[in-house]
Amino acid sequence: MFDIFAMTHWSWLVLGLALLAMELLVTFTFFLWLGVSALVTGVVLWIWPGIGWEAQFLLFSILSIVSIVLSRKYFSRSQIESDLPNLNRRGQQYVGRVFTLTEAIDNGYGRISVDDTRWRVSGPPLVEGSHVRVVAANGSVLAVEPYEPD
Repeated sequence: MFDIFAMTHWSWLVLGLALLAMELLVTFTFFLWLGVSALVTGVVLWIWPGIGWEAQFLLFSILSIVSIVLSRKYFSRSQIESDLPNLNRRGQQYVGRVFTLTEAIDNGYGRISVDDTRWRVSGPPLVEGSHVRVVAANGSVLAVEPYEPD
């Protein structure tokens, strides 16, 4: 029978590898740091085998917290600047652009055509053929205002 209070360095190494394997199944890097902490705890226990279970769990806990906090700080600071920040937010790409209404805005909603796509728009009542400027993107609905060229 498995005794949690009699964990050896092999137990920590297996736990670390299991956590690293779990990291392959999820999309965030949380289990990576827990796995590394378990592996380091296993190595420390291999070097000093007389460490009690309380110290083992304390070491694992401290290593886990420190590695997670440091990784969050590092990854939040090292975000890569993109030359296309709105690539996956199509609606945001149209903010500031001017289009022609293909369907009048009635009861707050109408439609515009952008390339090969029709977008639902919200704004004040306007007739079909009016020029509008996109001021915001709220999901799949673009907020528009009337546009008068200078």
